[in-house]
Amino acid sequence: MPDVWFTSDFHLGHKNIIRYCNRPFQTVAEMDDAILECLNKRVKVGDILYFLGDFCSGPAATAVQFRQRIRCKKIFAVSGNHDVQTRRLTQEFIWLGDLAEISTFGQRIVLCHYAMRVWNQSSRGAWHLYGHSHGKLPEITGSPSMDVGVDTHNFEPWHFEEIRERLAPRSLRGSGSSLTTWRRVKLASYRPRCSRSTSFSLCCEVSVSSTAAS
Repeated sequence: MPDVWFTSDFHLGHKNIIRYCNRPFQTVAEMDDAILECLNKRVKVGDILYFLGDFCSGPAATAVQFRQRIRCKKIFAVSGNHDVQTRRLTQEFIWLGDLAEISTFGQRIVLCHYAMRVWNQSSRGAWHLYGHSHGKLPEITGSPSMDVGVDTHNFEPWHFEEIRERLAPRSLRGSGSSLTTWRRVKLASYRPRCSRSTSFSLCCEVSVSSTAAS
């Protein structure tokens, strides 16, 4: 059975993030190597990784190179405000969008780069995982939500069980059964960053295991 992981806000190639977030690195190359080493040490090739935005800086070719340094093959990604180029690389990820609702081991989770006060099924035990804040956003007491960025976890990804240990007591209902599935992936209405004013909504279903969670 694959392990399930969550992480966010690598900011690979982003020199200024070292100063902005007081990261303990002397150079951007040192930071990039440390983050990717921490990831590859814990997340295996066949595991499932949910990445919640701000992957890297630089051109699309640089983003592809960073992606190729990650051994995990099953990465589902939500784009962040720094992912101007990364958001175009849909072929490098199993799924890439702006907002997602998943079910993992029977637990409903809403994924977004940005923190939300309320979300779908938040009053019925659904969790919310986000990034963007680099551990600086105060948590709301009792809210089943948390920042999963690398700055909150010693530059390592969060395992599902680590998150469940923190959020299950805050949920109205416990989590349930077996393997991970993408029951229904929903994207919020999205307005492309271009001169056109068209907006649209998308949804899709993606199965990542042969046994669906109940």
